[in-house]
Amino acid sequence: MIDPRQFRDVLGAYPTGVCVITALSESGERFGLVVGSFTSISLDPALVGFFPDKRSGTWPKIEATGRFCVNVLGADQLSLCRRFAARAEDKFAELAHSLSPAGLPVLDNAIAWIDCTIERVTEVGDHWLVVGAVEALGKEGAGNPLLFFRGQYHDLALLVD
Repeated sequence: MIDPRQFRDVLGAYPTGVCVITALSESGERFGLVVGSFTSISLDPALVGFFPDKRSGTWPKIEATGRFCVNVLGADQLSLCRRFAARAEDKFAELAHSLSPAGLPVLDNAIAWIDCTIERVTEVGDHWLVVGAVEALGKEGAGNPLLFFRGQYHDLALLVD
């Protein structure tokens, strides 16, 4: 049996980017959740993936829409990360954002966004593997990404000695 604390400590030595996955229901309700597990899966066809926790109350709402938008957070967007990681009735209240070509929320100043339809969802341990087929994407700026490394959030520029 692997000790969960040691597992987190060892894997914490690998930095990950931080994204907010957004969606919009048919009734216009907006949803968002933070993930540190976003990855590119395939170039042809263009597929991406992420791993929401099975305990997430937001993921089933996003899954029910059949689509999502990945918002890659910049190093200066830690407050957005905390906002979407917290439990709140409306995480978008008074929050500036635009809409992607698919009509999904794109957070202002996100450094990149990726519109996807849900290709498949697979149970893996205590998480889901969500595979998305990329429909549209864009890069909004040249800023540094927000990183999660050794249990803390960082700016890439500050990690370079």
